[in-house]
Amino acid sequence: MNSATLHLRRWKIAIVLTTLVAFIYFGFILLIAYHKEIMGRLITPGLSVGILLGALVIVLSWLITWGYVRWANTTYDATLEAIRREGTR
Repeated sequence: MNSATLHLRRWKIAIVLTTLVAFIYFGFILLIAYHKEIMGRLITPGLSVGILLGALVIVLSWLITWGYVRWANTTYDATLEAIRREGTR
């Protein structure tokens, strides 16, 4: 793999993950705006669907970020280092 291919792969992954996070976030905001009755429905006393989904948005964002950082630290960095070593030969 060369550096241009690696760069393109990193951008594709970044765009997909950014789109995923935006979809999750804006989906949550649209539910708040247009389906208040669903978001206000109680699951248990003190816990509504809205609170649960809000916490889920945060947790999913953390997990997506963790997944990207893991990929970057293992695959991306290792491949970039191999490309650099080949270039110095």
